[in-house]
Amino acid sequence: MKSSPMANVKKILVGKIVAPQGIRGEVRVQTYTQTPSDFKTLNVHSQNLKEDAFHFVRQLNPTSSVIIAKIDGVNDRNSAELLRGIELFINRDELPELKDGEYYQADLIGMRVVRDGITIGRVDNIQNYGAGDIIELDNGEMIAFDSVDVDLKNETIYQKV
Repeated sequence: MKSSPMANVKKILVGKIVAPQGIRGEVRVQTYTQTPSDFKTLNVHSQNLKEDAFHFVRQLNPTSSVIIAKIDGVNDRNSAELLRGIELFINRDELPELKDGEYYQADLIGMRVVRDGITIGRVDNIQNYGAGDIIELDNGEMIAFDSVDVDLKNETIYQKV
């Protein structure tokens, strides 16, 4: 199989610091992983944080995608507030291997999207505003992810009509 358009990408966005938590410097992290507890084992990094500075503390509650984390050297709420908005990444090669027919959304970036036999654009991003995943094309058009079929072998996404 040809390498995916994302094969050369070195980092994958897995979360974002969204707020301080309490007065001891902990932070709330919005996770983008399948399971928030994945952060227990991920080697999370950011250009704004020292290596190995990120530590999973706990999940906010069993149904939340938000976790609480501790950052080395951040010991009060004011310092934690300064971290708001920092994106957290892992290295692409740390992701587990997938079964046949499975893929990471990041692997779809750059794939062409075809509707009625015509290429309508390339995947620029995948968004989720709460009602499901949306594919954002390089031409600005957006299509619902649940209306597509993904062909990894040919690096093509077909929109169902």
